[in-house]
Amino acid sequence: MVATQPRKLTFAEYLAYEDDTDRRYELIDGELVALPPESGINDWIAQELFWVLAIAQLAPRQLIRPHTCELQVPVLQSGDAANRYPDLVVLRQEHWELTQKRLTITLEMPPPRLVVEVVSPGKTSRERDYQRKRAQYEATGIPEYWIVDTQQEQITVLCLEEGRYIEETILSPTFGELKLTARQIFDSGLS
Repeated sequence: MVATQPRKLTFAEYLAYEDDTDRRYELIDGELVALPPESGINDWIAQELFWVLAIAQLAPRQLIRPHTCELQVPVLQSGDAANRYPDLVVLRQEHWELTQKRLTITLEMPPPRLVVEVVSPGKTSRERDYQRKRAQYEATGIPEYWIVDTQQEQITVLCLEEGRYIEETILSPTFGELKLTARQIFDSGLS
């Protein structure tokens, strides 16, 4: 008996794939990997951020997408997914027309304005959000990436400058009114 290897899907084949379910998949090394449902805390934080951004009118509500927007991302190392489903995405106005058939932002499209990931518990999730997704979002050219870490009770705000993410906002639980960026600290020593 000869064992056959399953055929690996291209990203275009993945986009055309239908299994008549509402499952979400990541495409990893050409194979479909089903994603688990969102955790309650991740969903709650994404919904809260949606309402904060919408009420502040920082973007039209239809461009703020919790859990539903898929991003094609470059595969930078073996085991990387070719697509991600961030916890929250803020799209650009031009995405509205580009995503009428499928809410997928491909590499040929302009990157979204903001991507937010809520770190799930566990070492694998931390590594994925802090390192692998960070590198993929940076390579995609997403101007701002927030990492919401419920275990550490911190939000890391990364801004793209000259093709690299730099950490911007410092959040202090002791001095909540403090509004300070890493750039302000580093620039103050240069004057």
